[in-house]
Amino acid sequence: MLKIEPMGTAGGPRVGCAISGVDVRKLDAAGFAPIYQAFLDYGVIAVRGQELTIEDFLAYSRRFGFVVPHPSKSTRHPEHPELTVLGIDKFGPDGKLRPAVYLRGAENFHTDGAYDPVPFKATQLYSVAVPSRGGDTHFASMYAAWDVLPERLKTLLAGKRGAYRYGGRRQKQELLNPEDRDRAPVFHPLAPVHAESGRTSLYFDPGKILFIEGMEAAQSEDVIAELSERMIVENARYNHHWQVGDAVIWDNRCMVHKAAGDYPPEEDRIHWRVSILDREVPEEKLRA
Repeated sequence: MLKIEPMGTAGGPRVGCAISGVDVRKLDAAGFAPIYQAFLDYGVIAVRGQELTIEDFLAYSRRFGFVVPHPSKSTRHPEHPELTVLGIDKFGPDGKLRPAVYLRGAENFHTDGAYDPVPFKATQLYSVAVPSRGGDTHFASMYAAWDVLPERLKTLLAGKRGAYRYGGRRQKQELLNPEDRDRAPVFHPLAPVHAESGRTSLYFDPGKILFIEGMEAAQSEDVIAELSERMIVENARYNHHWQVGDAVIWDNRCMVHKAAGDYPPEEDRIHWRVSILDREVPEEKLRA
């Protein structure tokens, strides 16, 4: 029997839940409905105890939207380009650890896909191998971030858009192929209304934002610095400790996340990842 267990910080907003008692390969529409509603209600859901092939994982992921390839081509699965394999190739030919691979996603809280004209609706990971310790993923609600912003900031951000590019101001683009680097920035509202919940959230990624449209450079930098300090609300967080067979999906429209980056590098921490849009986008318009 399907069981939904809230997992977020006690006493805080509803952030994160664990779902058990279900095999996602066998869901009909009625069985999937409470899982999708939990995704909207909690922002991130972990469906435990799954035994999935790549085809199973892709089929389940497509129930949430349209699965598209990630811009980082080097870790795409050779037979399934819409699937990224995370945690492989941590060591170079010289045997030295490659920090960009080992610490991927661990530098700061972020939202996936802000660098694309149509940002990702959701990201889903399926856990293939877990380390003996560490390796968690941290999540935080951007609904909560918006709710607690001072009114002066809410007024300042109303109608404003952030300019985003892969690598942001630090130009960290080593995981992209050379032909995919330094694309023109894209612009997204900083205070969007969620298409399904109707709630306002802060949409902000300190590692990908270049500037805030319509502000002088100094003011833009000051606001970016302040939002970076205010974006994580401590009682609106969820920390996921991975088990093999976990399928974890989160809503990039209202959540940010980061990897802990603390597991023993000689051990495996391997996930399959997919990127999900809320609507179908032609390939030529996916990344302008």
